[in-house]
Amino acid sequence: MSTYKVNQTLTLAFSLLLVLLLPSISLATSPDDCGVQTEGTCHNKPKALRLKVIAIATILIASMIGVCLPLFTKSVPALHPDRNLFVVVKAFASGVILATGYMHVLPDSFNDLQSPCLPENPWQKFPFTTFIAMLSAICTLLVDSLMLTFYNRNKKGSSDAAVVSTESPMEFHGHGHGHCHGGAMEVVGHDIEENKKVALRRNRVIAQVLELGIVVHSVVIGLGMGASQNVCMIRPLVAALCFHQLFEGMGLGGCILQAEYGLKMKSILVFFFSVTTPFGIALGIALSNVYRDGSPTALIVVGVLNASSAGLLNYTALVDLLSADFLGPRLQGNVRLQMVAFAAVLLGAGGMSLMAKWA
Repeated sequence: MSTYKVNQTLTLAFSLLLVLLLPSISLATSPDDCGVQTEGTCHNKPKALRLKVIAIATILIASMIGVCLPLFTKSVPALHPDRNLFVVVKAFASGVILATGYMHVLPDSFNDLQSPCLPENPWQKFPFTTFIAMLSAICTLLVDSLMLTFYNRNKKGSSDAAVVSTESPMEFHGHGHGHCHGGAMEVVGHDIEENKKVALRRNRVIAQVLELGIVVHSVVIGLGMGASQNVCMIRPLVAALCFHQLFEGMGLGGCILQAEYGLKMKSILVFFFSVTTPFGIALGIALSNVYRDGSPTALIVVGVLNASSAGLLNYTALVDLLSADFLGPRLQGNVRLQMVAFAAVLLGAGGMSLMAKWA
């Protein structure tokens, strides 16, 4: 089995492990009133259940539309990855992912890990959220680097051999004139082809890492919503999550498209993204009688996962997506396109930041 397939398997297995283990870890009760939902006008269990069932269907549809939309752009010439419009749309989606990490996931982790339901020592005396997010970003950098190292190491032997073989026809004579035209052309052609392969491997690493961060966050937010009986909270959250999943899916779908996966791998990534939030909601419904989202254990586990997801998403959005595009030759060679893409980033980040009022 190749290193590429091994990394695919490990990433998907780790995602599935998080999905399966999170509920069992978070099942905990608190000795005080933390996590106990109080009765009131907004507390309506039958109505909340109906809203959550609607949420499962609508969020699933929105997620599928968002992640699949970029994958069908090959039939639309204007949205092909080689066109400028695709760059602008990708910049918008990258802004959405960036705002998701900073405006949605990170604040949730602050609320969890600095909750008064947790002991003052150590949770109130050290900024665990930013510390974990920083470690997550560093670990993401390590994963990025190691995966590319393993990919490139497998190709190194054949690449060196190819370079040597193309350099052999280069002969130099006394007057300084060399017969190197054919060899030089072969070297340049080989370099271009090798650069394309490196870029493809890079895009595949980005797609897998981004998927992992989104899956963790989606399960957490779905679990919390499914366990809640607060109608006043669920109603606006359904609409906000639909838009959230739609735009976040567009960002992920663009990365999957550039990774040039086969149909099987595309289907797996689309499936995981589309079902994790609805699965989290369904799981929260099933565990609503025993799950307490304000219990110390739940707060710590969910807060740590949110902080980890935030660091991963922020690193991916800034380094793998925005920096790679804005510092790349395409945007550097076109100032007008660069400004339009920058405006798209602000629009995507601004829209997703506005949604933080409800979700």
